[in-house]
Amino acid sequence: MERTYTVGEIVKTKKPHVCGSKDWKILRVGADIKLECCGCKREIIMMRFELNKRIIK
Repeated sequence: MERTYTVGEIVKTKKPHVCGSKDWKILRVGADIKLECCGCKREIIMMRFELNKRIIK
């Protein structure tokens, strides 16, 4: 099942970021997804299939 993501949505990951936060805000959606950590505001780009594996279902 393919999950759809929207800009501005907050997703929760299984493992925390280095800063301790598990919450990520979606900034851009496409073949890859740009995320911003809600704790330290660091931005990363992740492939869609990687994000599907890392979020809490």
